[in-house]
Amino acid sequence: MPQMRTPAPPQPSASSSGGSRAVLLIIFAGCAIAMLTFGPRAVFGLFLVPMSNELGWGRDVFGLAVAVQNLLWGIGSPLAGAIADRFGIVRVLCVGALIYGAGLVLMSWSMTPGMLYLSAGVLVGFGLSAASFNLVLAAFGKLLPHRWKPLGFGAATAAGSFGQFLFPPLTSGLIHTVGWQDTLVCFGLVLLLVIPLSFALATRGVAQDDPHQGEGNAPAAEMSAGTAFAQAVRYPSYIFLVLGFFTCGFQLAFVTVHLPAYLVDAGMSLEVGATTLALIGLCNIVGSLSAGYLSGRMSRKWLLAWIYAARGVAIIAFLLVPVSPLSCYLFGAVLGLLWLSTVPPTSSLVMMMFGTRYMAMLYGFAFFSHQVGGFIGVYLGGELYESTGSYDWVWWGAVALSFASAVINLPIRERPAPAPALATA
Repeated sequence: MPQMRTPAPPQPSASSSGGSRAVLLIIFAGCAIAMLTFGPRAVFGLFLVPMSNELGWGRDVFGLAVAVQNLLWGIGSPLAGAIADRFGIVRVLCVGALIYGAGLVLMSWSMTPGMLYLSAGVLVGFGLSAASFNLVLAAFGKLLPHRWKPLGFGAATAAGSFGQFLFPPLTSGLIHTVGWQDTLVCFGLVLLLVIPLSFALATRGVAQDDPHQGEGNAPAAEMSAGTAFAQAVRYPSYIFLVLGFFTCGFQLAFVTVHLPAYLVDAGMSLEVGATTLALIGLCNIVGSLSAGYLSGRMSRKWLLAWIYAARGVAIIAFLLVPVSPLSCYLFGAVLGLLWLSTVPPTSSLVMMMFGTRYMAMLYGFAFFSHQVGGFIGVYLGGELYESTGSYDWVWWGAVALSFASAVINLPIRERPAPAPALATA
């Protein structure tokens, strides 16, 4: 008589805990990369006064170098995104970190404007395009489960903000103790940490299976990158999103580079400028995480409209009250809540419209608009200061752009882009 085999009790599944550990590892590595790459970039304004004074340059020289950096960062982002979509993110991050670090080291040896344009402008710009949080966001879009994506986008943006909080006081202290040249060399070496961290974000250019990964209707698996890009630039909602992102870049780049000098002109110390930038970074952690949370729970276009309008109000208030350490710190705290909070809803809208297959490239093109704004903001800041002795025109231009971007986001349709007809040759 055959013996009845008692069923074994169910064993706890390792897939859930293992999957959670993998998700946390991905988020940790991506956030660390965002922090390390955004931190040095966020403190360039602290080098403007010491470098210009020591080398006898006008602020237009340093401003043009950082303007070129912003422009090339934007130009390189869609290209780096397309390469990452095709060959994987790890290779792009490693090469970008090496170029970025080399640019910072060469910047420390720049004794002529031409060398500064090459190092701080060309090398750092292209390095950032291949090693910054735009690729981290794309990796999160490909690798994270759907329910983790909005929080992941917010966490990556907040990590960049933590870099902006951490690096200003560190930079100010290092400049006073070892000088601006050795400080740049230290930051160049720190960027080498991006290389081992990037392996946690390994992809092969194809989004992992996820029942929600195709939020967009585009048949991404059947599309070439060129077809996906052509579809995107013909979709009005995407164009509105890209144009609105221009303002974000204009404001962020201008404030990052010229705010410390603006405060020195107003009688504040360089430490007040560093503390204000640090407060922007600290409060942006709250703002970015909140924006990531809200992006999954409310209209993203309305969230963007409110953020841009609130920036305009904050800048107006800052310009109308007397400059003091308290007013600077309050401005830094308020602006910090709005600083990179545009990124989670913007990246979420790109993913909603087109899915994740070509997200690195399509978000990269939106980021190109952001960096064109950054180029103009930094360049105008230096040029108008040298010609008028004031930053007022740029400040009020930033206010006007705030309200224009709030309006331009309202026509966006928050739904997947229609799939294009497949034409034959």
